[in-house]
Amino acid sequence: MLLIDEEKLVEQAKHDPAAFVQLYEKYYDLILNYALRRTGNVETALDITAETFFKALKNIRSFRWRNISFSAWLYKIASNEINGYFRKGFYRVVSLDDLREKGFQPVSPRELEEELLAAQEALQKQQAFLLCREKISQLPLKYQEVIALRFFAGKQLKEIVEITGKPEGTVKSLLHRGIEKLKKILLADPNSATFFQEQHYKG
Repeated sequence: MLLIDEEKLVEQAKHDPAAFVQLYEKYYDLILNYALRRTGNVETALDITAETFFKALKNIRSFRWRNISFSAWLYKIASNEINGYFRKGFYRVVSLDDLREKGFQPVSPRELEEELLAAQEALQKQQAFLLCREKISQLPLKYQEVIALRFFAGKQLKEIVEITGKPEGTVKSLLHRGIEKLKKILLADPNSATFFQEQHYKG
């Protein structure tokens, strides 16, 4: 989807919830994968993803293209939900019923059981990642967020700036300090560094 087409679609979705379906289908898997890698919990990741799109639909009329792209806006909402989850230690159950009450009907509704199994299988195949994620979770949230966006979501510096709303210099500093802190943690368990070492930090 071209950016100009997406912009038109977002504007349409402000008045027609049915138009939101295409945006949902395009970004659902990306947001779910990000939430899954951040939390390491399938059910929580699904709830956070549903809440992310619920809040996006609810607040889409306030979205403006001037300072942030639509995808960055979704990641920003998801990051806020994830950070809230870590601070509280729990996440309330959310379902797509909330979205449907707002007039949003997915074209191809996902079966929760199948989705859970697929996500769980994908997670279990990434043992090296799971070990590394455990170490990252020991960092303060401000470092977890930028490292996850950079290495888990594959975002470049400019995109992380958009998503977090932090100045470029701050993001660079958080990445540098976070990686240094993570390296120290990984020294105690070299096997958990496999996933991280295969990534390439380009700043």
